[in-house]
Amino acid sequence: MPRTVRLLLLARTVNRLGAFSLPFLTALICADHGASLTTAGLVSAAFGLATIPSRLVGGRLADRVGRRTTIVLGLCGCAVAQLAIAGSGSLTWVVASAILLGLAFELYEPPSQAIIGESVPERQRVRAFSLFSAALALGGMGAGLLAAVVGRWDLRWLFVIDAATCLACALLIRLALPHDRPARPGADPGDTLVRPLRDRALVGVLATGTAYALIHQQTVMTLPLALTRQGLPAADAGLLFTAAAATTVLAQPLIQLPRVRRLGTPLALSLAHLLLAAGLTGYALARTLPALLAAAVVWSLGDLLVMGRVYALVTDLAPPGGSGRYLAVFGTSWGVAATLAPVLGTQLLARAGATASWSTMAVLCLLLAALHLRATPRPPGHQHAAEAIHPRVPGTAQ
Repeated sequence: MPRTVRLLLLARTVNRLGAFSLPFLTALICADHGASLTTAGLVSAAFGLATIPSRLVGGRLADRVGRRTTIVLGLCGCAVAQLAIAGSGSLTWVVASAILLGLAFELYEPPSQAIIGESVPERQRVRAFSLFSAALALGGMGAGLLAAVVGRWDLRWLFVIDAATCLACALLIRLALPHDRPARPGADPGDTLVRPLRDRALVGVLATGTAYALIHQQTVMTLPLALTRQGLPAADAGLLFTAAAATTVLAQPLIQLPRVRRLGTPLALSLAHLLLAAGLTGYALARTLPALLAAAVVWSLGDLLVMGRVYALVTDLAPPGGSGRYLAVFGTSWGVAATLAPVLGTQLLARAGATASWSTMAVLCLLLAALHLRATPRPPGHQHAAEAIHPRVPGTAQ
């Protein structure tokens, strides 16, 4: 991997070490401010809604101002908002701080992903994005353990530690990454052709990606609450997050197996969603911590396959100089999911219980597995023969 990518992975690992606070936002609102599940879900939804413009602005800034500057700006904004949540004395202050956090939260994702996608050859992108997921998971292993310990003491300290790691990551990025070289206004005559939402291939990937993100976010956001309904401490969610993160790191060699590398993108994503469905079924049936840990391992194997493939696919679809905006548009799937998941997840949990909630998401994963086989495009690199006859213009409709 290029030096820039390795330094970015190191910095984001540090950042991820403290990124365990969000799943506990609803628990903090309920425990410290006496809010209902519905209110807690709405606050989390407000955070998610704010991440949508954050992601789009991050993509625009990444392509216009520069990758490094945008990452540092986003991380510092997150730190300020996390400290505000930790010091909040009222529910109103928590809501305002959560919205501020959402507006800063996604700024640094498009430039981070664009750096990775543009720094490695096309044939290495799946591996590079898988390593990015592994780096985040490595930090997540420590994060889960810290959450399990600190969460039993005071949930507010989770947000303080998260803020500290954001600032540490921003410092590493500022000192280690090369200076930005923003494009001069009007320097790119093809810039007007970068219209992600007119690319039918990207829109299709965005649709399935949003469904996946909704399931993923609902799992993360409701897991602590679901555990309490099963008679286990909410802090045990930290152990499950750690098990999932450890699997993502240790399973990296599986991504490099020749048989796995030869899988087409549609088939790989279909297989990934079958694994996700199996993991969610395990959550529905499990009644002990060891069984839940086994389900988390299976879930994370599917998650690993999705993350490497889908971001490589989006980068491949983007025209030159437009990867930041393509990744930003695709990333809005996480904002939509973060908006809907807390509301849907808490309501489903409150009305139907944990078992029904996990079972519903497992069925949705099975439907997505079938859909990927029919609707997911292959990366452009697999379509050269077809494009020799009917060239595809990136960012335009077909």
